[in-house]
Amino acid sequence: MPKTDLNLLAMYARVVETGSFSEAARRLGTSRSVVSKAVARLEKSLGARLLQRTTRHLSLTEIGAAVAAHCARMLEEADQVEQVVGSFNAEPRGVLRVGASVAFGTLHVAPALAEFLAAHPELSMELTITDRLIDLAEEGYDMAIRVTGEPPPSLVARKLAPVRRKLCGTPEYFARRGLPLTPADLVRHNCLDYTRSGEQGQWRFTGPHGDISVPVTGPLHVDDDEALSQAVLGGLGLGLLPTFIIGKDLQAGRLQAVLSEYIPVERHIYAMYLPTRHLPAKVRAFIDFLLARIGPEPYWDRESSARDGASGG
Repeated sequence: MPKTDLNLLAMYARVVETGSFSEAARRLGTSRSVVSKAVARLEKSLGARLLQRTTRHLSLTEIGAAVAAHCARMLEEADQVEQVVGSFNAEPRGVLRVGASVAFGTLHVAPALAEFLAAHPELSMELTITDRLIDLAEEGYDMAIRVTGEPPPSLVARKLAPVRRKLCGTPEYFARRGLPLTPADLVRHNCLDYTRSGEQGQWRFTGPHGDISVPVTGPLHVDDDEALSQAVLGGLGLGLLPTFIIGKDLQAGRLQAVLSEYIPVERHIYAMYLPTRHLPAKVRAFIDFLLARIGPEPYWDRESSARDGASGG
C-alpha cells in the first residue's frame, strides 16, 4: 500500500474540523473543488469511504472518525513544531557554532563571550579559532568571523569593523636605523613580511598623490599577524600591523607608527553566514552584540592615533 499523502490528510482534517468543504477551503486559501477532490483522492488511496455527503450535511463514517482522530493529532504535532521553531527564532537558544580567525578571535571574540553568554542563558557556544577557511554548510557552522578584503559571494557578510594597519617599529629600532620620511626610504629598513597578504615583497599604500607600491626586503616572512607583531616589538624591523592587535602597544608607546599619511590597502572584519530567509535569533544576537561592543569607531582605534609618530607624517 503506497504511503498516504500528508497534505491530503491535512485537508481532510480541516474538513472534519469545520464540517464544511467551503469553510475548509477558505481557511486553507484554496477552492472548494480542490478540497473536495483531495478528500476523494484520500478515500481512493485508503480504499475506504470517510465521509457521507448530502447536499446539506457531511457526516463521518466509522473509519472516517478513526482517521480524523489521527489527523487531529498530526495537526497538533505540526503546530507544536511551528511553536518550537518560533521560540528559537524569537529568543537565542541552542548551540551557536562560530569560526573565527586566530588573531581577532583570540584577542577580541573570546574575551567577549562571558558577557554575551551571561545575557543569553539558554544559549551555549562552540568557538573554533582557526585561519582555515571553514565551509559553513559542509561543516555545520552558524557563522564565521573573518578578516578579508573581499568576502565570498556565496555568503551574507556583515561588516563589523575596518582593519586599519599601521607601519610600525619600536622607538629603539628607529633610534638605531632612523625614521623613514617617504615610502622610498623603506628600502633601507628591515621590512618584515606577512605572507598571507598575497603580496610578498611589495607593500601597497594610498598616499597624498594616489596609490603607490613599494618593493621591500627583510629577514623574516611569517604567516601570522600576532607572531609578526612580536617580532616587531622585539626590535627586528618594521611591520604593517593591524591596530586590533597593536592598539595597546601604540597607546603605551611600545610601538611607534610612521608614514601615517600613507594608508595600507584596507581590509575589513566580517561576520559571514549562509543566505537564509529567516536569520536564527542566536546568529542575529551575536552579530548585534559584536557591533555594539566594537562601536562605530573600533575601541582599539580610539586612542592609538595619539601615539602615531610625529615625524614621517
